[in-house]
Amino acid sequence: MDRTGGTRRRSVVLVALLGAGLIAVAVALNINFIVVNWRTGLLLLLGVASLVVLVGGLVLNTAFLIREIRNSEQHDAFIHAVTHELKTPLASIKLYLQTLRQRNLSLEKQHEVIDTMLDDSERLQQTIDQILLAGKTGDARRVDNPTDVDVSEVVDECVALVGKRHHLVAGEVQFVDRVQDEAFVVKGDREELMAAVVNLVDNAIKYSGDSVKVAVAVARTSGRRVVVRVQDQGIGITSHELKRVFRRFNRLPAALRSRVRGTGLGLSIVRAVARRHGGRAYAESRGADRGSTFTLELPLKSS
Repeated sequence: MDRTGGTRRRSVVLVALLGAGLIAVAVALNINFIVVNWRTGLLLLLGVASLVVLVGGLVLNTAFLIREIRNSEQHDAFIHAVTHELKTPLASIKLYLQTLRQRNLSLEKQHEVIDTMLDDSERLQQTIDQILLAGKTGDARRVDNPTDVDVSEVVDECVALVGKRHHLVAGEVQFVDRVQDEAFVVKGDREELMAAVVNLVDNAIKYSGDSVKVAVAVARTSGRRVVVRVQDQGIGITSHELKRVFRRFNRLPAALRSRVRGTGLGLSIVRAVARRHGGRAYAESRGADRGSTFTLELPLKSS
């Protein structure tokens, strides 16, 4: 992957240099044309127009080529991540099945092996579900046949689900600022909203480092909207990364990828679900190692 990444970086530099060189040649030729023919108004006008068109076309072409190279790099990284997420649990399940077949294990050991295989199966199912949901929510169309969904109930279930999935102890992920007597009901798809909240909480846990402390809150805002805020005290997000954190296939810098599993689809799914429900998703952070806050904002059901 490092060799491929280096090749693509060289391709980007080469395309950029080629585009800059062509633009410089075009500008020089047109300036020379204008200087030679400055006394002829029509030729001068044609020279200026051709300069604008030619330079504009070269700029657009160069930008397009660079974007395509970067998109190709992102897609390759996604394929690599998905392959890893699918292959690893499958290999583990196969190994444990071979162990059960070839060895006479105690009943306790058999239960332990089966529990491990169930965990690997759950990880495999999560990856498949993420890919399917990314395809389903890829466009910005509204949800078909929306139903009433209580956001507080969804968040409560998601916090419990993710805590169990990561084998967390009490207090590492907390549902704070819970309003017992108020319902936050939205019109939408319950499964999609659960997937969005699960991705936010799961993302906060994965990027919290060794010490997990995540706070999840639900609150009403002005304009009849409800927000789900997920705050962690983890590695934080730089201002450069903050601008593209919700892009599909976006991953952390290479130095951190080896420590954090994922396909780069989670936060893009959150943004897509928010848009499909007439809301939005955004992130805030004071910088590296200073934690981050992700917010899912949705319109409340009309009375």
